[in-house]
Amino acid sequence: MRCPRCGHAEDKVIDSRAARNDAVIRRRRVCQACGKRFTTYEEVVKPRLQVVKRDGRREEFDRRKLAAGIMRACEKRPVSAAAIESMVDGIVDQLESEFEGEIPSERIGRAVMERLETTDDVAYVRFASVYRRFQDLNQFLSAIEGLIKKQ
Repeated sequence: MRCPRCGHAEDKVIDSRAARNDAVIRRRRVCQACGKRFTTYEEVVKPRLQVVKRDGRREEFDRRKLAAGIMRACEKRPVSAAAIESMVDGIVDQLESEFEGEIPSERIGRAVMERLETTDDVAYVRFASVYRRFQDLNQFLSAIEGLIKKQ
């Protein structure tokens, strides 16, 4: 590993620990030449997943886009950033274990709704309105009634 300060290739690992639900190893290193400390992350490289959209288009799976959609649904709600990050980690892990290569966008939406339903009712209805393409008030009411019946 090259030092980010001096470019020297010799370093010493001073600490290693698991991160992101044991999917990544975080290593603290010190450069043998200049003494600069830096952190590296080591993880298994997985094949990139493709999302198959409703209209048949394909695009690369983007974790940031998933997180942004969940954050938008949880905006101004009592859902912490850590809870959202944990939700995203869980969804990504679930999808990567279920699918290889291609994921239908409907499956991603369903996974998000399953998590939001147990996290925050308002965020759930917000996300459902976009995911299910609500056209009128009756669709909102039926989603809310479904939540009430489950409680």
